[in-house]
Amino acid sequence: MTPKDVFEILVREQAGMLTAFLRSLIRDPGLVDDLFQETLVIAWRKLDQYDKSRPFGPWLRGIAGRLVLAARRQLAKDCLFCDAEVLEHIEAQTSLLADQPGDTFEQKIECLRLCLADLPDHYRVAQQGRYAEQEIPCETLAERLAVPLETLKKRLQRGRVKLLECLQGKLRLAGVQR
Repeated sequence: MTPKDVFEILVREQAGMLTAFLRSLIRDPGLVDDLFQETLVIAWRKLDQYDKSRPFGPWLRGIAGRLVLAARRQLAKDCLFCDAEVLEHIEAQTSLLADQPGDTFEQKIECLRLCLADLPDHYRVAQQGRYAEQEIPCETLAERLAVPLETLKKRLQRGRVKLLECLQGKLRLAGVQR
């Protein structure tokens, strides 16, 4: 197997997680695509510097994170969500997700979809409106749902807690069934 073949396999395994990582940091979908591609180009060029004893995903996200911070310095800051501290926090959370049982990022996303479907309606509608459907601002979503803003915020908070508990349970179960 050639280095190119190995690189393609590793990138295929990490593409979903890398995309999610970049989308959590950047508002502009075009910039997400550009930084995704640039990350892969740099990773390919520096593949000989990759420490094979360490996980590939964090190394790839490290490259992407440096590109995000460089873009933040060069571009209008309003296209990015983060600064270095936020970037470190998101990387830590992404690594925790990557360490959970479940073979692929797509399998983990499917578990999340199942958990979302199991939420009580008022929590599910709030989560979908805020996070899945074009990130509707809380004020607008509260108006659409005809609930006070604070009620919506509490539903989002409680729904996220329920999603986390469900997801952890499903991923533990997936790890046991391997």
